[in-house]
Amino acid sequence: MRLRSLRQAAGWASLTLLLCLSGNARAEDVYLSVADFMAQQFAAVPTPAMLWLDETQRQQAVALSKEDPGFRQRYWSDGTTSAWVLNVIGRDHPITLGISVKDGRIASLRVLIYRESRGWEVRHAFFTRQFDQAQLENGKLDRSIDGITGATLSVDALQRAARLALWLDQQLTP
Repeated sequence: MRLRSLRQAAGWASLTLLLCLSGNARAEDVYLSVADFMAQQFAAVPTPAMLWLDETQRQQAVALSKEDPGFRQRYWSDGTTSAWVLNVIGRDHPITLGISVKDGRIASLRVLIYRESRGWEVRHAFFTRQFDQAQLENGKLDRSIDGITGATLSVDALQRAARLALWLDQQLTP
């Protein structure tokens, strides 16, 4: 009887270990901190400011990017460049991005934190460089972005975030 109890306990321990090591237990991967991203964008990092959006602006943002920025969005600006930290949903989890905009064009797009189990290739410079100097034309990016096999939802999330950051930057100018 005692041997059977030990086998059952070992079986439960094995099952528990297997569940803990499964892909669904994925932790977030932090590639760049907000402070480090801002230090890369500005010679002297400005104090963060707040952009307040009304309901009409929120609806415009959702129509453009399928992302709701909420009523307030924090940003950094030195007068020529604005920088945004945005969270967009990939498949199931948020992807945190740092996006800077200068003269209505994306100056830099970086994946700061990635939480999905697939599609992490979007964090690499070979992919994010496609967004450099992109701008909005009629609510769309002015260029096509090459996809990555197996990362379709992550690629789409980065494109939505790029459109949102460009649109948010436009809201700063009177």
